[in-house]
Amino acid sequence: MTDQICPCRLMAAEKLTLAQCCGPILEGAQLAPTAEAQMRARYSAYASGKIDFLRSSMAPETRKSFDRASVQRWSSGSEWLGLEIESTSEGQPGDAKGTVAFTAHFSTEGKKQAHRETAIFRFEPAEKAWVFVDGIQPAKTPVVKGPQAGRNDPCPCGSGKKFKKCHGAAAA
Repeated sequence: MTDQICPCRLMAAEKLTLAQCCGPILEGAQLAPTAEAQMRARYSAYASGKIDFLRSSMAPETRKSFDRASVQRWSSGSEWLGLEIESTSEGQPGDAKGTVAFTAHFSTEGKKQAHRETAIFRFEPAEKAWVFVDGIQPAKTPVVKGPQAGRNDPCPCGSGKKFKKCHGAAAA
């Protein structure tokens, strides 16, 4: 491991190196004590090309769908800019499961991007480790373009009723 700053930037103010932060987890010298630590290590694995760690840190039942070539292309073809942990739920020592909501910042072909997800982890007693089970991406908020009917306007569907008594009633 080098003296590079850890990609997860856990202690950005103190500038922890990869060897001081996620490196021991990536190298198998220590297990992640929490779901959040495992999430940070997984981000650092993407940033440092540790593809085997990404696969081994998945729940056993999901490993068969792991596309190593695709993950390798994304890992090496991106510049990793940092990880923001937005929230965690459970995922502490002694818990059976945990979730970590995060935003992974990266750049591909010079275009900055952000991947938002809530990662679901489970403590796997057989492996004595936190494993990634699934990720849930937030629902996109619909964008309504153009003027909207007011509650006392005629309903745009053409029923002749006021919006509030027609389609507006379903929205309330």
